[in-house]
Amino acid sequence: MEAKDVLVSLRNKSGMTQDDLADRLFVTRQAVSRWERGETLPGPDTLKQLSALYDVSINTLLGSPRKLVCQCCGMPLDDGSLSREPDGAFNEDYCKWCYADGEFVYKSLDDLVDFLVTHMPNDQWTPEQARPFYAAQLKQLKHWQE
Repeated sequence: MEAKDVLVSLRNKSGMTQDDLADRLFVTRQAVSRWERGETLPGPDTLKQLSALYDVSINTLLGSPRKLVCQCCGMPLDDGSLSREPDGAFNEDYCKWCYADGEFVYKSLDDLVDFLVTHMPNDQWTPEQARPFYAAQLKQLKHWQE
């Protein structure tokens, strides 16, 4: 779905008119109309406001152009699994199970690998075989490269 379609859909679901939305965002109705016709996109600050207003990620507002993956555990992300910052804003880099209340749950790569080996059994691999595989995959993610 394109950003313009997402913006129209979210506004309609919220029961707002273009005028209502414009008033809430301190923009003109014409600006809202241009977004919804696909002529322009909201700026970064307005996207943040829309994200908070509709409780969806900026990625969703833009039509989900990126396939989001948790940069700690590698899990695919959607709005239901995204973490949030302490102020309530979405954090599109991490899932809510790896990053909660502004802090990382797993303090080390070994902690996460231990969790995965315990909670993701594999009939073909022993835990000793799974451990190096998980570690190698996770080391490719942003969080473990820092």
